[in-house]
Amino acid sequence: MMTEISLNILDVAENSIRAEASLVEISVEVDVDTNRMIIVIKDDGCGMSPEQTSRVEDPFFTTRTTRKVGLGIPFFKMAALGTGGDFSITSRVNEGTLVQAEFVLDHIDRMPLGDISGTIYTLIHFHPDTDFCYRYRYNDREFVLDTRQMREILGGIPLDTPEVAEYIREYLTENKADVDGGAII
Repeated sequence: MMTEISLNILDVAENSIRAEASLVEISVEVDVDTNRMIIVIKDDGCGMSPEQTSRVEDPFFTTRTTRKVGLGIPFFKMAALGTGGDFSITSRVNEGTLVQAEFVLDHIDRMPLGDISGTIYTLIHFHPDTDFCYRYRYNDREFVLDTRQMREILGGIPLDTPEVAEYIREYLTENKADVDGGAII
């Protein structure tokens, strides 16, 4: 099992990239009042048939040819349900996939969110041709990083250029701390 939720997010987002998504939207919403953390990963990739969607939660089903077991989705689902939360996955061929996991925030078995800023940075840096829209919300405060807007501002300078990459890393880290006040989630 993965040790932090951000690694589950990384795994699902990597699935989106393998599904040839041009846009991956990642949302992390923490609401202390309702005692919930909701994670949504949505892509515009090739999607899955209803049969594939129903089987993707089975650890012995994978669309990859390099291995016979796919544990990412089953572990993510187990982690959410283990806190009394919820999990769903919907997909349409040629339209994309949406994965949603809801965690009970104060449940003793809930894994920490982990280094979500590092996860988003890694996705952007190592997949510079894919667009990412990341939204982080903590109670009533939020920030959004959208690589489509960054590309427009940068006017053709690649996102994996060292100076741009460092700016993205700092932006993610500083804005998360501004939004959640450095709360350990």
